[in-house]
Amino acid sequence: MKNNWKYILFPVILILFLTATLIISNYRKKIPSNDISVTGNTAGNLNNHGLFCELDGKVYFSNAYDNGCMYSMNVDETEVTKIVSGKVSSINAAGNYLYYFMDSATGGSGFGYVIRTYGVYRSKLNGKSSACLVRDACVTMQLVGDYLYYQRYNNQDFTKFYKLKTDKSENLLVSDEIINPAACYNGIIYFNGQNKDHYLYALDTRTDTVSTVYEGNLWYPVYKDGYIYYMDVSSDYRLCRYSLSGNTVEVLTHDRVDTYNVGNYYIYYQKNDSDSPALMRMMLDGSNPEVVAEGNYENINITSQYVYFNEFNNEVPVYRTPADGSINVSPFTAARDAVLKQ
Repeated sequence: MKNNWKYILFPVILILFLTATLIISNYRKKIPSNDISVTGNTAGNLNNHGLFCELDGKVYFSNAYDNGCMYSMNVDETEVTKIVSGKVSSINAAGNYLYYFMDSATGGSGFGYVIRTYGVYRSKLNGKSSACLVRDACVTMQLVGDYLYYQRYNNQDFTKFYKLKTDKSENLLVSDEIINPAACYNGIIYFNGQNKDHYLYALDTRTDTVSTVYEGNLWYPVYKDGYIYYMDVSSDYRLCRYSLSGNTVEVLTHDRVDTYNVGNYYIYYQKNDSDSPALMRMMLDGSNPEVVAEGNYENINITSQYVYFNEFNNEVPVYRTPADGSINVSPFTAARDAVLKQ
């Protein structure tokens, strides 16, 4: 009888061990839930292709010196490390994960052989455990709570608006309209219409319902401290801001603007001027305009320490200047040197 117990006990222990292993494995794979107020990047960065993203003292960026592969570094540009081999944009970060669009082509054997890897991806903050969540072309993407809201593009449907759950369990059509999800605060996405009008709208991601906020003529809205900053289409794309509480509009500059980004204390923008184009900055209320760099620039991305940008149609060199304080433009040498050391 004692020997029979041995034969019974061993399978029971084995089953319990396998069950515990499975539970632990599933727990490790589970993506923790985010609060509805969590977003993955700033609107200004995402409107400039989302090439830089900051989280908890780390900056994750698309390194133009290495074909757009993703690197990480400290906010002071130390410890620059390659973490994803593939061209990335729309970088989002929250919790223990990165979310990004990757679109890269790699060569193979044989004449003209090219493999294209693209889609919306999730990985750990160190770039490990990378997984494709959906094989879609993505224009702009913003993390809102547990969902990635993104503009999906293909040659059949063109641009439609989807939301994808971070654990890959849901991928749902939200709207046939072209909606830019970059500007989001407390679960509300602020966007401008692109079909019949350019009004300011709000999409509540708790219900995915849309309401009209302001019947203006807006482009590229950015939420900041109760204001919506925007380019005024009806007045030669000058920068304005709209008070959500006071329903008032302030004109911040009469310069024609190509692109812009809003930091903690300054707005950085590209002034469109045939005689004297320049990257400019001004205070949030439009006061004290200054020239940052003469010429035409794009991809204005801001972290807590620096503003990054490059010349129009020239991905390198990448330049930077302190986000606050005195202007001091210099090359982003840390990104270049990290590639040379590989």
